[in-house]
Amino acid sequence: MSTLSSHVLDLVSGCPAVGMVVTLWRGDTILFSGVTNEDGRCPALKEIGDMEAGSYRLEFSVGAYFKAQGVSLTEPPFLDRVPLVFGLAEGSGHCHVPLLVSPYGFSTYRGS
Repeated sequence: MSTLSSHVLDLVSGCPAVGMVVTLWRGDTILFSGVTNEDGRCPALKEIGDMEAGSYRLEFSVGAYFKAQGVSLTEPPFLDRVPLVFGLAEGSGHCHVPLLVSPYGFSTYRGS
């Protein structure tokens, strides 16, 4: 079993992305949906507890976030939602999935 956390950094401002909607999926089932706090994190994501081995998708609503920040975007935005599909192996322990994002690009990695 594994646990999960995430953190979003707005590369335009260089600050945590406050108020971004984050959704966790397993297949067609939503396991979690929340909004990032003042530190760009969703602490309630940890409350889903132990996660079984398998494939998951974290979806970040970056287009709506940047529009709310007053950033000028194309219509439709180049990046509207960023889906990160990742797998957790049996006994993976804690998995941290950070997202560094701008309106035209993003980066992620497995953190600790």
